[in-house]
Amino acid sequence: MLAKVASCAVLGLEGTIVEVEVDSSKGLSSFTLVGLPDAAVKESSERVRAAMRNSGLRFPYNRVTVNLAPADLKKIGPAYDLPMALGVLIASEQLSDALLQSALVIGELALDGSVRHVRGILPMTAFARSKGYQRMFVPACDAAEAALVPDIEVIGVHSLADVVAALNGLTELNVVAAGQALPAHDQVLPVSAIIDFKDIKGQEVAKRAMELAAAGGHNCLFKGSPGAGKTMLARAMPGILPALSVEEALEVTRIYSVADMLTNDEPMLRTRPFRAPHHTISHAGLVGGGKMPRPGEVSLAHRGVLFLDEFPEFEARALEVLRQPMEDKVVTISRAAGSLTFPANFQLIAAMNPCKCGWYGDPVKPCTCSPANVSQYQKKISGPLLDRIDIHLDVQRVNFDKLSDSRVNESSEAIRARVQAARDRQTARFKDSSPALRCNADMGVGELRQFCALDAAGTNLMKAAMQQLQLSARAFHRVLKLARTIADLVGCEAIQTAHLAEALQYRPKINA
Repeated sequence: MLAKVASCAVLGLEGTIVEVEVDSSKGLSSFTLVGLPDAAVKESSERVRAAMRNSGLRFPYNRVTVNLAPADLKKIGPAYDLPMALGVLIASEQLSDALLQSALVIGELALDGSVRHVRGILPMTAFARSKGYQRMFVPACDAAEAALVPDIEVIGVHSLADVVAALNGLTELNVVAAGQALPAHDQVLPVSAIIDFKDIKGQEVAKRAMELAAAGGHNCLFKGSPGAGKTMLARAMPGILPALSVEEALEVTRIYSVADMLTNDEPMLRTRPFRAPHHTISHAGLVGGGKMPRPGEVSLAHRGVLFLDEFPEFEARALEVLRQPMEDKVVTISRAAGSLTFPANFQLIAAMNPCKCGWYGDPVKPCTCSPANVSQYQKKISGPLLDRIDIHLDVQRVNFDKLSDSRVNESSEAIRARVQAARDRQTARFKDSSPALRCNADMGVGELRQFCALDAAGTNLMKAAMQQLQLSARAFHRVLKLARTIADLVGCEAIQTAHLAEALQYRPKINA
């Protein structure tokens, strides 16, 4: 008898249907698996046999052939265990397939018949709904994640025996409420996870720069001597970032689902990602890669912050691969088997010392590097990469008077309120534009022409700045985006000369 059970695979962040075809026919007892399976899938035969035996079910002593269609798609991982087992039971007439006609089945089997976690449940469920499937059978531990997708019945499966009993009508299906609403975003982030701005002494100019970066999604580069507070400022950034919208949270959660980085108690990410990879990371780890490409740090930081400390210490190749995703907001990874595209709309925060010893330009401690060494160290960051950074800031050391000052500074909560108000203005402004346009940093040339018009005084100022600072066309546009954010923070509809002047202060100096 021939049985068919629908399952799913994940390619990049999208699902694709895999049909598990099982044929049980007379002949010597055997289990043949075809359809381009990898090692984990090939081992499914032993897991399925043991799980059925330990669940009180009979594995047929016939010739069993399992085909995973389409045959030209590489099948990876143990997600096909449960549909294979159900297919064997249907083919051997131990199970009715009535409830599986419009269902997708996902799950790894343990030897005792219990169903284990599988990565990528969220994109699989979303794909199943788009293809018109009415229900999803998923591991019980992944049911909350699958239930984030509306308009599809999600059934949590604890064990093979439980699902067989339910499909045979002996027990009820364990249906989870589909389309669960995202809980209200918790505005108060865990104190243990962030540094509050009220605990940062001095650095008023740098704090202002961080507020601008958060309000408009701008990239930043902090340069200063060791101990000036660059890393502390960057790690305080999550505390002032605006709340994720439901759409953004689903985008980020889908990436983390594919990367298998979600926890059972938190099926949806509710805070913006903050990724801080070490400078020894490879370029593949940064942008993604592998035989079957997986999301890299730039994708894991989607809609959040990618913090690169000790910026010049990263491999030159790793830094240069950032240029395309910083501009296009996506990263495309091409392999012999095909190309996959991952979202990468991240906000870059980078920190670096001015030289190898770290003390070049410090007013207290002398630098031991030669001018040639200083120039060589700073040139590790290429001009095209620097041109894609909106805010360049020299972070000065904090003197004793400010460090010992007992006065309490402005808190992250107060700054976040202004940032959220600025983001709300941007949301209202872009409501009729592309859905991908969420903040000022996302604006293209068309939006700049529409929302960043300058008066005569502003035009003259930018003309002079183009000549004196030798701004490229990209830098010119980034100054306009930053000026638009400065205007949004004070609730001004038009960009004024003062806003442009402040934005220009954050461009790198010619002799830097």
